[in-house]
Amino acid sequence: MTYKTRKRLALLILVVGMPAYVVFAVTVMSNIDRLPKWLELPVYIALGVVWILPFRWVFLGIGQEDPDANSDDS
Repeated sequence: MTYKTRKRLALLILVVGMPAYVVFAVTVMSNIDRLPKWLELPVYIALGVVWILPFRWVFLGIGQEDPDANSDDS
């Protein structure tokens, strides 16, 4: 997959996928019985980390310079 495609896919995941996952996570948490306050925070933190694990390969190196670009130093 090219750098440009990965960059566009990362943007799509952040703009569409993350908000959809937040809605999903909050809906799931609200449908189960109320957890103790000390347990709610770690569950939300875990849910916040878990969503990105399948997409890690997309985000690796996105902040770097395009390796496919032609660089002429002359």
